[in-house]
Amino acid sequence: MHRFRVRLKNFTTNIHRGAYQNKHGSLWYSSSSKNVQLENEMSTRNIRKLVIANRGEIACRVMKTAKRMGISTVAVYSEPDKHQLHVEVADEAYCIGPAASQLSYLNTENIFNVIRTSGAEAVHPGYGFLSENAEFADACESKGVIFVGPPSSAIRDMGIKSTSKKIMSSAGVPIIEGYHGENQDDSFLLKKAQEIGFPVMIKAVRGGGGKGMRIAETESEFQEQLESARRESKKSFNDDIVLIEKFVERPRHVEVQVFGDSHGNAVYLFERDCSVQRRHQKIIEEAPAPNILEKTQKRMGEAAVRAALAVGYVGAGTVEFVMDPNENFFFMEMNTRLQVEHPVTEMISSTDLVEWQLRVAQGEKIPMNQEQLTCRGHSFEARIYAEDPDNNFMPGAGNLQHLSSLTDIYSDPAVRLETGVRQGDDISPYYDPLMAKLVVWGPDRTSALQKLIQNLDEYSAVGVPTNIRFLKKLATHPEFVKGNVHTGFIEEHDAELFPKALSVDPTTLCKAALAVVLNEQNQNFISPFDLSTGFKVNLPSHQVIPIKVDEVELKVDVVKRNGRNTEYTMNVDGKCFEVSGSLETISGTTWVRSVINGVSNKTKLFFDQTGSKKKIRESDTLTLFLRDGICQILFPLAKFYESFSQTTGSGGSGAIAPMTGTVEKILVSHGDEVSAGQPLAVMIAMKMEHTIRAPHAGVIQTVLFSEGDTVERNSPLFTFKIGDE
Repeated sequence: MHRFRVRLKNFTTNIHRGAYQNKHGSLWYSSSSKNVQLENEMSTRNIRKLVIANRGEIACRVMKTAKRMGISTVAVYSEPDKHQLHVEVADEAYCIGPAASQLSYLNTENIFNVIRTSGAEAVHPGYGFLSENAEFADACESKGVIFVGPPSSAIRDMGIKSTSKKIMSSAGVPIIEGYHGENQDDSFLLKKAQEIGFPVMIKAVRGGGGKGMRIAETESEFQEQLESARRESKKSFNDDIVLIEKFVERPRHVEVQVFGDSHGNAVYLFERDCSVQRRHQKIIEEAPAPNILEKTQKRMGEAAVRAALAVGYVGAGTVEFVMDPNENFFFMEMNTRLQVEHPVTEMISSTDLVEWQLRVAQGEKIPMNQEQLTCRGHSFEARIYAEDPDNNFMPGAGNLQHLSSLTDIYSDPAVRLETGVRQGDDISPYYDPLMAKLVVWGPDRTSALQKLIQNLDEYSAVGVPTNIRFLKKLATHPEFVKGNVHTGFIEEHDAELFPKALSVDPTTLCKAALAVVLNEQNQNFISPFDLSTGFKVNLPSHQVIPIKVDEVELKVDVVKRNGRNTEYTMNVDGKCFEVSGSLETISGTTWVRSVINGVSNKTKLFFDQTGSKKKIRESDTLTLFLRDGICQILFPLAKFYESFSQTTGSGGSGAIAPMTGTVEKILVSHGDEVSAGQPLAVMIAMKMEHTIRAPHAGVIQTVLFSEGDTVERNSPLFTFKIGDE
């Protein structure tokens, strides 16, 4: 496909030749809603070209269906996203601004410039960003652009939680009582929380996805949680109004997929269980929901359809319920968009919800009625994030040095890997840390779960922290296997889900040492002084390989046996092992085939050699992909070179950034006396808010940044004076 570059609103843009003209050779788009030619074009409601106003995996997902339907696709991207997969997959791609979402993916003026310049008839917002922005939907209508989503009135009614509760109550949909009024005075909201009774849920009245949602367990923490919910809501939705509701103990999060058209029809496509969450955000979803009576499922589906009809809903939407242990369910909110977890519904209903969206947006009826819809089998979705579960799920940014999965080896129609990243891509600190969605199907829940576990075993990534190991622990937990889930599942099973660091047995260290010596034999070194093989003239080759695992430093003594290049005796912590083997590369993946004391094994690995061809050997990292998780082994600098390395630890007399992000708010200044655990600053990373707290009591000596600054992970933020220091 031929492309050339032009300028669009001061941003470099890629445009496919001919994008300025329609089939009549003239520019059809006009910002005036009275343009007769535009109205004639739109009256047919045919979508020939579609702008996807989003990024990452959802943009790729929408493009896949659009291309299958013969619709030309147009991508938009921010400056740091110019090499991302969704840009390359699209037929055309346009830069819409710098990294900040407000200046790019939320910049409606630039989005409409792309629609006009490309000649697209429609825009699909995906999820997040502009997907539930009623003003954007209004603007699309006024400009004659097809908005692939519900009418703005439905977005507005359902987007304001206080309004939606009133509508749902009138429609006979059960709701949780609470305060949904306009008085936002802090003391008044505290009084209402006291009347409701703690614990209470503080929720932003706009938006969803867990943003602007906090639980206040006690009165003493109410104010801090209120302020945090407001800040995050303002950042995400440009609105900081909240509501207060009673928090349901041990609730399940069960939602129903609904679909409506402009002809007055609405159906439900069964329910999904999304109870397993961290930070009020889902990480494993499944359909249908386990351990729920069939009559309850039917009542929920019918209530969801009543909710959709009450607001004249058109397109894909999700009605979310909170369910107590007795299967009493209450309306929580309606997401007026396609959900992240929509693939599990597609798997059990044999539908393509994006195709349905596009057809309904063109004015067609829903392809199936309620009687024609059937639920077949079971499906799971695991969200793979660039985050560190062992560090409070802190998001991570960096380069994906290695990425592989079972889908790279063979194709299985019962497995979908929805992703927007590839090996070598950078995970940006500016957006959501979702890397991929692993979706599986089976004829029953047990077989589907086994397929999920198998594919998680084979999914590997190096370069950023991921939650893959954590997802495997969730999927294999006995209570999850039974389907006994609720929104506090992770907290309840904390001890089993967050065990101590992965223990490494001596044979694993032998594999690591074998990989090192075999790898060095395969290298073409400039000088023998770069070697660490322990070469000696007329003497047995002996070397000591220093290894660091989970902050513990170990040594492996390696002696070559009988002068053979692939046979060794290795000593680990006083135990001797006879080791031999080889390195193999298959389809770009490296494996170490080892025989240790007569036992043969094959282990996938990734060797990040940061300094193997440098005169001063830097720290190398070897990643072994084991069945119970990845094991990362460091080969540290020699003591002589340690002075050349500058590191920042979590201890000492200061506070560090736990992740790469932007400083949103500074809460202290020079000379302030602080107590241990006191909030010092608020950071925003990947659309999440994090409070930086004092590691110990002391006096603030230096504030090393300003509000609005971007700081790297492990950067020092404050220095303290402690006692007589």
